[in-house]
Amino acid sequence: MSDGNKIATIRAKLAATSAYKRLEALFDEGTFAQIAPFARSGNGPVEAAAGHGEVNGCPVYAFAQNSDICGGAMSKAQAAVLAKVFELALKTGTPVVGIYDSVGARVDQGVEMMTAYGQLLNLSGKLAGVVPQISVILGPCEGTSALLAATADFVIMSESGKLTINTNGEGGSAEENMKHGVAAACAKDEFAAIEAVKDLITMLPQNNLSEAYETEEIPAMDDGSDISAFVDGGSFMELYEGSAKSVQVGFARIGGDSVGIVRTTGEIIDRKACEKCAKLVRFCDAYSIPVITLADSKGFECVKSAAKLTAAYAEATTAKITVVTGEAFGAFYMAVAGTGASTDVTFALDGASVSPVAPEAGIIILAPEMLKTDKEGRAKAVEEFRANECSALRAAEMGYIDSVVDKSELRNTLSNALDMLAGKRETTLPKKHSTL
Repeated sequence: MSDGNKIATIRAKLAATSAYKRLEALFDEGTFAQIAPFARSGNGPVEAAAGHGEVNGCPVYAFAQNSDICGGAMSKAQAAVLAKVFELALKTGTPVVGIYDSVGARVDQGVEMMTAYGQLLNLSGKLAGVVPQISVILGPCEGTSALLAATADFVIMSESGKLTINTNGEGGSAEENMKHGVAAACAKDEFAAIEAVKDLITMLPQNNLSEAYETEEIPAMDDGSDISAFVDGGSFMELYEGSAKSVQVGFARIGGDSVGIVRTTGEIIDRKACEKCAKLVRFCDAYSIPVITLADSKGFECVKSAAKLTAAYAEATTAKITVVTGEAFGAFYMAVAGTGASTDVTFALDGASVSPVAPEAGIIILAPEMLKTDKEGRAKAVEEFRANECSALRAAEMGYIDSVVDKSELRNTLSNALDMLAGKRETTLPKKHSTL
């Protein structure tokens, strides 16, 4: 058989595998160009397919473990193909999508596999904050493979996917990973998961030196929720919906431009909620995506987690806009809306309550004699303090916020603020990283 016939045969066999079909489903039609299509692992083809192309017009590198070949088991040959993808993405500043479906690692390769995994983890670490990384879990992903997949910025799972550091077969369901905030989204099947990746890719910039892709402006479709009132209609993509219900995070568009959204829902913010918010704020800061925070909470549950969230806001140099939609008192106000958050602009909706001091503490500061009154008297004093000292108008008069806006004006107000902050430049002291 001639080389030409051999090449055609190999390509035909690869095109029939699950990995190749998944990559074809990911990339725009006619843009998928395979990387290392003739790579070998032992006596057979390598256990993964890889390539580059466009996703909704955005350049992307991607690989897919091939469960049709030795169960997609990780080998040094497969690791070399994945390393090639990571290296090219680093050189070109292009996002990486990894599709995981593997029975594990080739244990017969021993120390070589340990070295290969170490190289991949190192490369993924180098990519972090330089280009977006998305992992898609469509089958088993356990042990060190799970560690590699989880180092991506976002993990998307199908209901049949399994992601766990354990190698004994226990745990790791999509439901479990959603609950613990590991998976950003869960889809019914593999093709729905791939569609979710496509939607997410278009919300993100190509790398940390470029801007997110802009689309045509779509008028808001207000369904009564805080977010729908000001974002382009149908553009809000919620992430980590399965964990920490006291906050919502995700991406949306305003006037066609991508923004990160953090919304607190009026409850106590616990440890998981703090981690969820901080994760999105840090990602947005790494890629200069503006962050809009809708603030309404009764405060923090855990001081250490609150400190981490405060640090995430304080360190972020991307554009930060906060809208107080309900209550923002004391530490919570300082963390996400006040000087501690170094917020560029802070607004409040008419009817919101804002104060750097909680009403319960305020009456003690202004009227310490209230400590001697009964419970009913203190409650009345708290309400009076809230009404007189914590109104949105009072906060604007005292300089705690920049302006009071009506909900019907919010979209236009935020759009103007984003335009104003489009050229924001802020320098920081040289350091390797924070210690929080």
